[in-house]
Amino acid sequence: MFDPTAFDNMKVVLEGTIYDLDIDGVINVIDRNDLMNLAKMSREFDVSFEMAGEKQFPIVAKFHLKAKLENLASELLLEAKNSSIAGCHLELSFSFMHKNEQVYFERINDLFLSIWGENRSILQTATFNPFKKNDYINNKVKVGFHRVIEESQLDDLTEVVPYMLDTIKKINYVLQDTH
Repeated sequence: MFDPTAFDNMKVVLEGTIYDLDIDGVINVIDRNDLMNLAKMSREFDVSFEMAGEKQFPIVAKFHLKAKLENLASELLLEAKNSSIAGCHLELSFSFMHKNEQVYFERINDLFLSIWGENRSILQTATFNPFKKNDYINNKVKVGFHRVIEESQLDDLTEVVPYMLDTIKKINYVLQDTH
């Protein structure tokens, strides 16, 4: 038997938190990936979900956890023990459609800064099909945490999920006057 890594423990706790909400009918899990990259010796886990019953303005939220080789090595190898990088990297993303108007990008940016704070990187990426005549774009907003999440922060990790649900609800409010 092996001792699970911080990545394994965080993944299990996160997975349980999200699937409990799915079972309770609050969200619908729509995608899940659990990957090991043998070329880079890294692990990744992500799970995507949307609010249950939300058909009018579908918003897909994704929770992405990643442990790079240096994160795993700092935890597992005695020679490389370095608690400052033992853990995982966290990135959140939210994808949704809205009118291609500057005011919506600004409202969304303000919304994300108010929920996630100034210490997070907020990146909006808009995509569209240039061959279709359409006023709507797909906006993907990423929230980056500029530090390693440690196993001692498991409680903080589970608290991210309610913030994600709140973000979805507030994006929905912003989008109501775009559709």
